[in-house]
Amino acid sequence: MPKARLHLKDSKTLFLIAEIPTREKSLPAKKTSPSPEMTESEIIRKAQAGDMSCFEMLYARHKRRVFSLCFRMTGNYAEAEDFTQEAFLQLYRKIGSFRGESAFSTWLHRLSVNIVLMRFRKKGILEVSLQETLDSQREDSPTREFGKRDDALNGSADRLTLEWAIRELPPGYRMMFVLHDVEGYEHNEIAEMLGCSTGNSKSQLHKARMKLRSLLHSHHRIEAADQVAA
Repeated sequence: MPKARLHLKDSKTLFLIAEIPTREKSLPAKKTSPSPEMTESEIIRKAQAGDMSCFEMLYARHKRRVFSLCFRMTGNYAEAEDFTQEAFLQLYRKIGSFRGESAFSTWLHRLSVNIVLMRFRKKGILEVSLQETLDSQREDSPTREFGKRDDALNGSADRLTLEWAIRELPPGYRMMFVLHDVEGYEHNEIAEMLGCSTGNSKSQLHKARMKLRSLLHSHHRIEAADQVAA
């Protein structure tokens, strides 16, 4: 049976849960009226106990952040919607495994990242250029500090232009840039997720930043030419 499309403006999730086969349901279906004074920890505990109203509250609080993450990683609105739907389906199935060892948002975002990575691996997108090492750097070439903050890139674009440039990156570069510079994952974490070495993670981030900088410079040149022509 096909899954219903997730509508981000809809705070209800019962239509999603209805698509899960009965044998997969580990939580009893019940609803209460959560108090607005409840902490997120209390909401999570009640959702883990099967309170659908509390699960809906978690969905309403985190849906846009999860969608934004998926959209940045894919650069595709429809795919981001599908991944967001899958993330909350997985959350429903796995919320009982959340132990509070990290922030709930961190745990949910990691779950969402893994869903996108798994789909990308099936498509073979992540297999491209992840095997390169740092050995190709010549001894007489300028020293490059991979994985460091790129101040030139940080100040080179407004938010909308930067979002456009990120979407224009090749999938592997976009994934690396989003994971490190947007989501804040460390290189050892990215290496584990992508199945590559820490050195490769740093090298790929450097290349992603160079490609992003090139896109931004091209965009600025076009804007400047348009202003002169006007």
